[in-house]
Amino acid sequence: MTNYLDFEKPLAEIEGKAEELRAMARANEEMDIEDEARALDAKAATLLRDLYKKLTPWRKCQIARHPERPHCKDYIEALFSEYTPLAGDRNFADDDAVMGGLARLDDRPVVVIGHEKGHDTQSRLKRNFGMARPEGYRKAVRLMDLADRFRLPVITLVDTPGAFPGKGAEERGQSEAIARSTEKCLQIGVPLLSVIIGEGGSGGAVAFATADRLAMLEHSVYSVISPEGCASILWKDAEKMREAAEALRLTAQDLHKLGVADRIIPEPLGGAHRDAPETIQAVGDTLRQMLDELQETAPEQLIAARRRKFLDMGAHGLAA
Repeated sequence: MTNYLDFEKPLAEIEGKAEELRAMARANEEMDIEDEARALDAKAATLLRDLYKKLTPWRKCQIARHPERPHCKDYIEALFSEYTPLAGDRNFADDDAVMGGLARLDDRPVVVIGHEKGHDTQSRLKRNFGMARPEGYRKAVRLMDLADRFRLPVITLVDTPGAFPGKGAEERGQSEAIARSTEKCLQIGVPLLSVIIGEGGSGGAVAFATADRLAMLEHSVYSVISPEGCASILWKDAEKMREAAEALRLTAQDLHKLGVADRIIPEPLGGAHRDAPETIQAVGDTLRQMLDELQETAPEQLIAARRRKFLDMGAHGLAA
């Protein structure tokens, strides 16, 4: 059963009626309702196009958070072969919110790292809803060091509302761990590719996305704070999240204009969750293209260009 977002309620009614008609026909083979069902399908398709023709930033946030959207685990299973997970930060614990290990993209060995939110209640609790603790970022640093040592490209898949803000995480140095991960992204002499596959929230996302190439799915979002958090701080009212989403310039389209995102990956009509295999394939094609662009670049050139990219980012935004 499809999970419909609040602005998709009219679509849910039409698609629900079409499914009811088909269920009645299955129960009674003498009923001929296919013409009526097809008419409803056509009406639903038109409405879907209209709904997704011009989405507001807040609606894009809702799509980026859709529970059926493909997550890091789905991309790893579909795009990479010989995936060998590597666990733990060699200091405190393993963090299930961060997946990472050795793999192959086609025939190319890589290190892949990503946030995993989980698909059901049990897995979401285990993965802490994609909110990494310090040990998750320290695990990422360990894996990036490994990649640098063995000259393996790094691919990161970002999907997090932000780093976990709990008491234990703060006691174990959450801010320092995020800063070290961001620093490590700037230091490694191998290609670093990042894709925002859902939410890119705050420093928890930046710690994985300080990359040579940053791609965003069409309906993904990337910002310094969630719209709800921003609204709570600025207006003391989390219900003003729509206004905050507008002000944050968090959509892929805004960030591409500002020079933060290097490219936008199209999604199927209705969002990535309506055709996960197509979305995953598009992400894979983009990763291959970005890797081809960088694979012959010398380590010192990669590091210099990556640092320059981020130092120039504010100037680019002002010029825009």
